[in-house]
Amino acid sequence: MSDDLTIYLDNHATTRVDPRVLAAMLPYFSEHFGNAGSVVHAYGERAREAVADSRRAIAAAIGASPEEIVFTSGATESNNLAIRGVAERQRRRGDHLVSVATEHRAVLDPLARLGRRGYDVTLLDVAPHGRREAGLVDVEQFAAALRDDTVLASVMLANNEIGVVQPIAELAAACRAAGVLLHCDATQAVGKLPVDVQELGVDLMSFSAHKIYGPKGVGALYVRRTRPAVRLDAQISGGGQEHGLRSGTLNVPGIVGLAAAVSLCQLELSDEMSRQTKLRNRLWQRLSAGVAGVELCGPALDAVDAAGTPLRLPGNLDVAFGDVDGEALMLAMPDVAVSSGAACSSTDPAPSHVLLALGMTEDAARSTLRFGLGRFTTESDVEMAADAVIAAVAKLRGLAR
Repeated sequence: MSDDLTIYLDNHATTRVDPRVLAAMLPYFSEHFGNAGSVVHAYGERAREAVADSRRAIAAAIGASPEEIVFTSGATESNNLAIRGVAERQRRRGDHLVSVATEHRAVLDPLARLGRRGYDVTLLDVAPHGRREAGLVDVEQFAAALRDDTVLASVMLANNEIGVVQPIAELAAACRAAGVLLHCDATQAVGKLPVDVQELGVDLMSFSAHKIYGPKGVGALYVRRTRPAVRLDAQISGGGQEHGLRSGTLNVPGIVGLAAAVSLCQLELSDEMSRQTKLRNRLWQRLSAGVAGVELCGPALDAVDAAGTPLRLPGNLDVAFGDVDGEALMLAMPDVAVSSGAACSSTDPAPSHVLLALGMTEDAARSTLRFGLGRFTTESDVEMAADAVIAAVAKLRGLAR
């Protein structure tokens, strides 16, 4: 519980910084405050070493080489650098881009921007609401969408609203066969699922610190440098930092925090996946038993792929309450912090584009709440949150009557 008043179940939006991560960062705000680009004195050298150590730790955690890690301000910048960087670099070869209708706005909006500049963008459908694999991309449909002029496909590993885990390795194989680069937004997956870029076969991968108990304002982009190297057009020009792909003074404390956060997640991954899955299932058990007419959005909680891997993030639960508006429900239980969609789209009054892409009606999409469980979520949090939701739904339905 984040404080004495509020139960925090919005960990897909952001997470509390782990005290161990904060402890690793603090020296780089004070005694080790040098600029990593100032290599002519001890202060700069210490900062440069911290960045190099962090780069190695992050690369090792995802199966990459240190030189394949580009530090950014977060996953949104990483997504823009990957998508626009490839599209603009390779336009002479082709201008066709493939993605999925349920992607985060940090992918869909750059694609839309390129579309306004004359690029041809194909957005694929997913398995509809009500299916055990709701939200999943069909591999054959994906492969059929790749053309001779396709230069990039972008598919997220785990969805930020409905938690569906996509078959990225299979999609990557289709891309390799077609000679197409694959970018993966792994913001909700890194630190929550086993993620190895070699096993996935991706060419570019975005992730961020603040989703995994690290600081806001720092993230990274994996850029493959073998088979051959992926080439990008830089989106920020200046001092030439990060292989010339992302100019700007490096955020040394943030980078140290990202590395510490990734390392801690790796260390605790197996236990946390199991613990959060049990808590998530308990929350659904309470809600489905205590509220009439609730529906699960996204894949079934026990759905698995052919290898037996769960199709849903361990800490994710997205629930539709039918005749109860999600926004009204949140207002009726101020002691529980949840969301009614993606936090990055909170200024948009339209219902979730993810849920609409599943084929849900606007009214049904507006009746949903997204619960994001995390490292600091307790059994008590889940029970009290369930009590609050059940009571709030009963109150709102009573008022409606």
